[in-house]
Amino acid sequence: MPRGESGRAEGLLAYAVVGGLLALALTASATFTLQRNDQIVANMQKVQVPDSWLPRLATLKAAGAVGLVAGLWVTPLGVAAAVGVTLYFVGAVVSHLRVKDYELAPAAVLALVAAAALVLRILA
Repeated sequence: MPRGESGRAEGLLAYAVVGGLLALALTASATFTLQRNDQIVANMQKVQVPDSWLPRLATLKAAGAVGLVAGLWVTPLGVAAAVGVTLYFVGAVVSHLRVKDYELAPAAVLALVAAAALVLRILA
């Protein structure tokens, strides 16, 4: 049974809230990464991320934020961004586990939020 216009609007609103909050977190994280915030640098060193990767990782986070917001109007872009952000944070979780660092709750939560954004964008 096809969903009505109100169902689509509610789905898009849910995506807007989750995707928007995730985009804000990504923007802040990208900014702190580019500024080489002490805590960010320490966490990256803990999981053996080379310092030269920080600008690239910040760029990926910023692109994910832009894609999530643009995904409000361009569905495939929102889906692609949510997939990319989900994979980014799954990779972060794997990086923590690889070095037996179990302080991975922020990365795990963000991976789940990104996956939720993906599901919401697909369903909207």
